[in-house]
Amino acid sequence: MIDTAPLRVTTFRRMWIGNGASFFGFQFTAVAVPVQMFAITHSSFWVGLLGVAGLVPLLIFGLWGGAVADVVDRRRLLLTSSALTWVVTLGLLAQAIAGVRSPHLLLALTAVQSIGFAISSPARQSIIPRIVPTEMVPSANTLNYTTTTAGGVLGPLVAGLIMGIWSTGTGVAAAYAVDALLFTVTFWATWRLPAIPPIEPDDSGEKPTAGLRGILVGLRFLVTQPVLLLSFVVDLIAMVFAMPRALFPAVAEDRFGGVSAAGWLFSAIAIGSVLAGFTSGWIGRVRRQGLALTAAVVGWGVAIALAGLAHQLWLAVVLLAVAGAADLVSAVYRQTIMQTFAPDRLRGRLQGVFTVVVAGGPRLGDLRAGATAQFTGVTTSWVAGGVLAAVLAVVLALAVPALIRYRPVPELAESAER
Repeated sequence: MIDTAPLRVTTFRRMWIGNGASFFGFQFTAVAVPVQMFAITHSSFWVGLLGVAGLVPLLIFGLWGGAVADVVDRRRLLLTSSALTWVVTLGLLAQAIAGVRSPHLLLALTAVQSIGFAISSPARQSIIPRIVPTEMVPSANTLNYTTTTAGGVLGPLVAGLIMGIWSTGTGVAAAYAVDALLFTVTFWATWRLPAIPPIEPDDSGEKPTAGLRGILVGLRFLVTQPVLLLSFVVDLIAMVFAMPRALFPAVAEDRFGGVSAAGWLFSAIAIGSVLAGFTSGWIGRVRRQGLALTAAVVGWGVAIALAGLAHQLWLAVVLLAVAGAADLVSAVYRQTIMQTFAPDRLRGRLQGVFTVVVAGGPRLGDLRAGATAQFTGVTTSWVAGGVLAAVLAVVLALAVPALIRYRPVPELAESAER
């Protein structure tokens, strides 16, 4: 079963509760904003613009937020950026109550909310190795991923229930209110954190800065460390080539008899991740983390490819759930390797790059799947993408074996903290 040992650390337990509550609450806003946008404009184009409004600030401020996290007290940065996100949620609530039917205001609020998330995410993740022992980092990451994935499954379901009970206007306002209320738990958890100032510069003499030079230092370190670089590359391979979400509506209608099947397809990966999280006690005991990460990416690609060949809905859902389980394993090890391999003085900047990769990879995967399907057909786009991801992961691991040979060295991580 899932390893709950990190929850015995009071500081982490508070942070875990706060993160879980805020992510669950955010799902209400994630549903309410596109619903409100469509109700205002009756246009899928405007709904699509919300994705652009959220992605562009994330790509820019994710890198900058990571650099800032290496310069200032991470607790203070997390409080400030979380306050920005909370104020935007209150703004969404206010405009819904006032009946301001402005698509441009929704785009602007979505962009500012994305800025708050982009700045807070590197700080939040780089705090974990500072508050739990090194050997507990994989288990702590597993707990976080399981909770957020469960929120990603349950949040939209509850939000949809609220929308169904009330009219669109009232339901949207209620969804924003739930998000704003639950976000206060995050403030409580962050407020109770100890001060987490930056570690003093080491013998290299590099003093972290929040400007372009600081970002470039982090990127230079990343490209010179094969273990870290490959852990990022294999994730991009998995998401860009084997993310089939854009094909779910077409497959649901053409193969499984109606759009109602799309709900199962969209939920299957997350369901698999949640189930894998609940049975993940073994993850923290694995020493060959690089090999496990590579195997999980290969398993993801193979499961995705087989799901694309399934002509029974239950079989496709099961195979997508297997892919989701593999995705949780790869995500935990990728995050853990980054947190324990990188020195603390660079951890925020690398976490910023991580945020950009995690946010951008699936969106590029949607673009790849949709564009390829126009020329090769839906099934070929889906299956070939999964096979290609698995093959590329194996080829990369054999060509540059640094990742599959990687084992964590607790002594090095501890000396970096000191």
